[in-house]
Amino acid sequence: MTDIHQIVKKQRKYFESGATISIQFRRKALAKLKAAVKNHEQAWKDALKKDLSKSGFESYMTEIGMTLSEITYIQKHLEQWTRPKIVPTPLAQFYAKSFTIAEPYGVVLIMSPWNYPMMLALEPLADAIAAGNCVVLKLSDYAPETSALMRKIIAQTFPEHYITVIEGGRSKNEQLLEQRFDYIFFTGSISVGKFVMEKASRYLTPVTLELGGKSPVIVDESANLKLAAKRIIFGKLLNSGQTCVAPDYLIVHETIKARFLELLRVQIHEMLGKIPIDNPDYPRMVSQKHYKRVMRLIHSEKIVTGGHGKEETLQIEPTILDHVTWDSPIMKEEIFGPVLPVMTFKTEEELPEILGHFEKPLALYVFTTKKSMEEYVLKYLSFGGGCINDTMIHLATSAMGFGGVGGSGMGSYHGRNGFETFSHRKSIVKKYNWIDLPMRYHPYTKWKEELIHMFMK
Repeated sequence: MTDIHQIVKKQRKYFESGATISIQFRRKALAKLKAAVKNHEQAWKDALKKDLSKSGFESYMTEIGMTLSEITYIQKHLEQWTRPKIVPTPLAQFYAKSFTIAEPYGVVLIMSPWNYPMMLALEPLADAIAAGNCVVLKLSDYAPETSALMRKIIAQTFPEHYITVIEGGRSKNEQLLEQRFDYIFFTGSISVGKFVMEKASRYLTPVTLELGGKSPVIVDESANLKLAAKRIIFGKLLNSGQTCVAPDYLIVHETIKARFLELLRVQIHEMLGKIPIDNPDYPRMVSQKHYKRVMRLIHSEKIVTGGHGKEETLQIEPTILDHVTWDSPIMKEEIFGPVLPVMTFKTEEELPEILGHFEKPLALYVFTTKKSMEEYVLKYLSFGGGCINDTMIHLATSAMGFGGVGGSGMGSYHGRNGFETFSHRKSIVKKYNWIDLPMRYHPYTKWKEELIHMFMK
């Protein structure tokens, strides 16, 4: 506890020195971070392979490459984001200039998860650096190889009083949350997110919560079914389903269910072979605890394909379940594994009721060629973000924010949204002295009241 308290104290002192404020300082820090990612590419791949059995290709596509893209986007736009934003000034405040300026919060805590242990730590870190903050970066103990590598690389790249990596489990989280931070950014489970928010309330610390939930994928009868199956299986099997925005369950139009389930099965085998758990590029569950949890969810369900596990490697076959009900255990929690339960619908109007069984999802995907279906989903269904005729790719851009709504989280990041998340925007009115309208001052008279009515209506 004392060590953590001292780290926060050192960072606060460094921040208050003003060292992190200049654009030049931030640019240099981002360049150092980018070099640390690029220069250790193979080391990152090796660590991710040990932690999650990710292939080098998947590690680059979903972690290393996305991190580099975020940093590059920030470097390109940072100067523009830090400029004052001029806004209109009410006539009643004549003559004045109104503007907002972004200032860093100060010392921020970023708590990252295990499922994308590199990208989900370094992307918000880049955003916090861009905004001018000092950072304590807390890593998950479920990905020990990546965490150890990150601690080593960050320590070689930045001084402790600027950016510090903390490893450890629940006790370290509790110790950190006893400290006074100026902002907390958390990615992880809903239950821990609630705990973080509760602790943050002690100091009225603002938070961003990137959580999860049961993200649906909807397929209607007009969709390109073969392509839909391909894109759904791609999204579901990334990181063996251990993705917060993975399609959690399928809602397919009842007239095409049988045909579509066969297409899903075909796509699994085309991508991973007849025995997917023998594919060297197929990731595993992060731990035995998570392996057993997912296997329990499959138990006693109607299996269309898959259903087997390999406990010695913690791999679970891509699995599709049919005839699930609202009482099925798999519909009671976020799956976070390579299992896709299937439900059906008849009309668009049923969808709000189906989704209403859960909190608002972090993501939603719809496959359709009908404009009416597209418009209905966008107008009447609430979710963090998503895709039309694809899965996952909405988070792979720095030009849009990424975040949840309601039970799936609050706040967003990526690109400018990330910069704004880690910044407080001050609103300023600069009043000039060469004229001073008298109407706001005592004594209040009839003609002043008439002027007030003229200017303020």
